[in-house]
Amino acid sequence: MGSQPLKTTCCIAGGGPAGMMLGFLLARAGVNVTVLEKHADFLRDFRGDTIHPSTLELIYELGLLDEFLRLPHTEVRELSGQIGEERVTIADFGHLPTRCRFVALMPQWDFLNFLAEHGRRYPAFDLRMKAEATDLIIEDTRVVGLRANTPDGAVEIRADLVIGADGRHSILRERAGLAVDDLGAPMDVLWMRLSRRPDDGFAALGRIDTGRVFVMLDRGDYWQCAFVIPKGKFDEVRQRGLPALRQEIAGLAPVLRGRVDELKDWNDVKLLTVAVDRLRQWYRPGLLCIGDAAHAMSPIGGVGINLAIQDAVAAANILAGPLREGRLTLDHLNAVQQRREFPTRFIQRIQVFVQNRIIGPTLATTTRPKPPWPVKLLQRFPMLRRIPARVVGMGIRPEHVRTPDVARRSG
Repeated sequence: MGSQPLKTTCCIAGGGPAGMMLGFLLARAGVNVTVLEKHADFLRDFRGDTIHPSTLELIYELGLLDEFLRLPHTEVRELSGQIGEERVTIADFGHLPTRCRFVALMPQWDFLNFLAEHGRRYPAFDLRMKAEATDLIIEDTRVVGLRANTPDGAVEIRADLVIGADGRHSILRERAGLAVDDLGAPMDVLWMRLSRRPDDGFAALGRIDTGRVFVMLDRGDYWQCAFVIPKGKFDEVRQRGLPALRQEIAGLAPVLRGRVDELKDWNDVKLLTVAVDRLRQWYRPGLLCIGDAAHAMSPIGGVGINLAIQDAVAAANILAGPLREGRLTLDHLNAVQQRREFPTRFIQRIQVFVQNRIIGPTLATTTRPKPPWPVKLLQRFPMLRRIPARVVGMGIRPEHVRTPDVARRSG
């Protein structure tokens, strides 16, 4: 990239789902956009890998669904689990008003590579790998660009608009001085993978038992597993030793009993520090934050990636025209927050309720839990399962692609 200042219309810090989708949509609409991704590739394990029906519907609207579904994935058509000794079904996606009535489990790197591949077909799309945003350029209280570290050294990128899509530990929102409200979380999550065998059959998506919560996601040839622990207790788990963790997992998921030794050392166990927070204001002149940079989500429901993508689509719908025509104002940035803040608050309220009323007490209990009354109601009246399916699968105020498709690069 060199040391000479660069100029673009929109510079996006972060090549995750929000940043890549927004970059793709803006370039597709003829807006010059530069996306910065700090890593050399997208190959990070234990990222959000759930592609919900709302996102699949967007991919359909882009005319890319058939190609997308040719990528390796598994399909989840209902959310079920086990609470104590009772098997329960929480959500049934079979009645959603979409083309794809399932959640697709797909490695996030495949999803991001897919967006990058299609983004590169547009001349306005510029993806820079190994480029990490480190600071904002501010002149007269307005953000006019950012600084980034690259393999060729530090660089300045000037832009009409900077997008902070650099995750829950966003450098840009910190540099911008945007206030964050922390909603709290009583838990952290240990992620790991264990091999899956053809004769494993169906396994409960989640298991809630005495003082423990365990989730298994079918990834084809392996299980992606989440072991939920009380907030800040990872050191205590380590002190009890890896054999104790293996034994607990085998007790929760007997099908894995012969495979827990695949956890050779603590390098095979990744800690996800759970946070639920949101910015009071997502923007300042010249800067807008979206996705986890604007609102970190709990892993409950696996909705974080899809909420981030909804942010990106709303931002593209509202900002593409003003950016292309050079008439962007603060009102446009405010319009993005106004469009997406209510869905964010609604989903976070549900997540906090589940954390505080179900997960937290479960982790603290010494007795075997029983399904709470809302879950019992779902078992008695299966039609009610359409409600959580709609909330999880489609979200609140789902977005649709409204941006135009300009002439693309050949190939």
